[in-house]
Amino acid sequence: MLFRRALVLGAMLFALHNAAAAPAPLEVRVVVVATFEVGNDIGDMPGELQNGVARYPLRQTFAFPAGGHVLYWNAQDHVLAVLSGVGKSTTAATLMALGLDPRFDFRHAYWILAGIGGVDPAVASIGSAAWAQHVMDGDLAYEIDAREAPSDWPTGIVAYDRSTPFEPPTPPAVSDNGTLKYDLNPALVAWAYQLTRNTALADDAKLQAARGAHASEPNAQRPPFVLVGDTVTADRFWIGTRMTAWAERWVTYWTDGQGQLATSAEEDTAYLQALTQLAAAGRVDRARVLDLRTASDFTAPPPGRTAADLLKSEATGNYAAYDESIENAFVVGSPVVRELARHWDRYRDMIPTGPR
Repeated sequence: MLFRRALVLGAMLFALHNAAAAPAPLEVRVVVVATFEVGNDIGDMPGELQNGVARYPLRQTFAFPAGGHVLYWNAQDHVLAVLSGVGKSTTAATLMALGLDPRFDFRHAYWILAGIGGVDPAVASIGSAAWAQHVMDGDLAYEIDAREAPSDWPTGIVAYDRSTPFEPPTPPAVSDNGTLKYDLNPALVAWAYQLTRNTALADDAKLQAARGAHASEPNAQRPPFVLVGDTVTADRFWIGTRMTAWAERWVTYWTDGQGQLATSAEEDTAYLQALTQLAAAGRVDRARVLDLRTASDFTAPPPGRTAADLLKSEATGNYAAYDESIENAFVVGSPVVRELARHWDRYRDMIPTGPR
């Protein structure tokens, strides 16, 4: 009996020692999500991560083997940057691993995905920055090869539980078939837009020449600007006039006419799915999530060029506004990060809902 009591007491003391020795988790104020980097994290051609590391700056690192890349940290502002990886599966796995990491407390953290993507020339110009209000999944659906689809169908893509394209009524956005639409906190999106709407964005002769080819699209002709516009996420890098028309209607269909396509991307629904599940576990607050995409290329070619022509140029990564979109993602995203992080007394317990 005495031996058993000694074992119990020893176990209790060991547990208390470990509890006392374990550091408290770091309270994170803002998480910045970048999806790719092209080389080194600093000192060469930048991808989505580098500008934040070098210019915010984010100089402290944490090992993160579950995510495949180190995390970057600003200890003064409590800002953490993560490289999610490209595509849905990698992004979801990385962010779930991060959200469950016991070193960090994300319960009050704001999350900002700041990345590049395609842009609908009917809505905005290359280099522009769009804060998403709604994010649609472009993969979860039935699909018939367009060459086999009935001639009166506008697309071979059909929503689950329906038998023709865009068949009413719209199915539930969340079902056993997955989540087709994610809505972001409209008040927070409006606040971020108001804070950044007058930001001067990178523009140059190269962008002017590229948008000049879209003479029939007034919004494509504008210098880069900040807007609120929605995103379609797909692992397939889709482009072309017909695919853009499909995406426009896909957004309208799933938002009951309330949304408008602005950008195309590959990770955003996975980002939001991971955060939704982490919110269910009490690890994050889904009302504190933002999604920013800056336009590196048009989703549709200009008059006189085909989708194949556009693919030929983009398949080499020669996006018309790559450098400018990388720059503008930092220029638009960083003021929001700084405002939230450096006025933590204001935003820790109260989500912003209007102009600063």
